[in-house]
Amino acid sequence: MKLVNPTVAERIQIRDPLEPELLRKSREGDPKAFEELIKKHEAKIYSLLLSMSGNAADAADLFQEAFISAWRNIRSFKENSSFSTWLYRIAVNTLLMKKRKKKVSTVSLDVPVLSNGEEIKRDFAGDWSDNPLASLENKEVKDRLNAAIQQLPEKYKTVLLLSDIQGLPNEEIRKVLGVSLASVKTRLHRARLHLREKLSEYFKKP
Repeated sequence: MKLVNPTVAERIQIRDPLEPELLRKSREGDPKAFEELIKKHEAKIYSLLLSMSGNAADAADLFQEAFISAWRNIRSFKENSSFSTWLYRIAVNTLLMKKRKKKVSTVSLDVPVLSNGEEIKRDFAGDWSDNPLASLENKEVKDRLNAAIQQLPEKYKTVLLLSDIQGLPNEEIRKVLGVSLASVKTRLHRARLHLREKLSEYFKKP
């Protein structure tokens, strides 16, 4: 997984002119058209599942389940959102259903840190940009970052990965998750604060 801040060009989604025809054939039950349609999106969907699960084998299994779910429900796809948004939603829901069956240790970002009954203000050293993934080049830092991401509660991790790894704009993330734009911004802010806290030692001023 390449942890970089998506460029403006990468955030611009250009619709494939062949996609409408492939969608039409897929809805009519053409498996070859559907497979061709999925191939255009499989890299980014797999990348998201890998980032969220932290395991290549799990990501592959989840991708297959999401693929099957998308095929079974292709006729229900509404074109009031993009096909990629619809696929992201299926992939995220597939993973979350799996996660609900397991108990994963996460860090609460809603509860304040307390010491002797007093709330501790979280102070982050160094000058960070809004996106803490933007300048990470050191492998040790990336490994620590991946570990910190996996500790995030799913609702925060999902928003962070969709935004800072996949490069989706907040409006599309809102559609993928079915939440308000304000919720997307709040979750993203809290997730980034958590990462800053975990990685602040690497960015302390001399």
